[in-house]
Amino acid sequence: MQGAVHRALPQPIAADLWLVEGGPQRVLGLPIPLRMTVLRLAGGGLWLHSPVPYGADLASALQAIGPVRHLVAPGTAHWTHLPGWQAAFPVARLWAAPGVVARAARQGVALRAHGVLGPVPAPDWAGQIDQAMLEGLGFVEIAFHHRASGSLILTDTVQAMAPAQLPRGLGWLPRLLGAAAPDGGTPLHVRLLLLRHRRRNRAALQRLLELAPRRVIFAHGAWFAEDGAARLRRAFAWLM
Repeated sequence: MQGAVHRALPQPIAADLWLVEGGPQRVLGLPIPLRMTVLRLAGGGLWLHSPVPYGADLASALQAIGPVRHLVAPGTAHWTHLPGWQAAFPVARLWAAPGVVARAARQGVALRAHGVLGPVPAPDWAGQIDQAMLEGLGFVEIAFHHRASGSLILTDTVQAMAPAQLPRGLGWLPRLLGAAAPDGGTPLHVRLLLLRHRRRNRAALQRLLELAPRRVIFAHGAWFAEDGAARLRRAFAWLM
């Protein structure tokens, strides 16, 4: 079974867990699906992972669930839509992966970050969310495990793109990269980056596997709604 939700508004997946489909977004001219994961923390505040483009209807739907307290930029490339969310929710805390604020600044975007993400959870959600860091040459991704729902939340290190969703003549690309639905995997270009710190990344992945996630959610493509740990192991067989 593959995960699927309706577009534009938060759709419940498990207790205190919602997904928002916000794509497609063009990357190098290709329309790539984009997903935001929303968690409601113990205090009732919302935690937004890899925000999709801001919209008033989406913001209203989220506020009906709880106040937006945290904006999470989990990886090197997932910060583009943050300015709109920071403008709408100026008291929300922004947590960014290492290098994200500097990368945005080089592109003329000023992000106001409260803290830098790493393998240790922030006090704001310690005990609710576990973390691990995957690193490569010019690449960082923070992985999160939501204990209550048994959900592992990734960004780019696993993808499962449906060839039929790409423009005609480009359906071969996900297969070539090793990231085609339904099985998914780590795209070839991301593998090459992560191999720079293979031992460290293998140890991080092993910790994630030991958490035995029930589902694995990621930003691009059909997420793993069932058999999360087993499918995660298969997706990362190249690393393990």
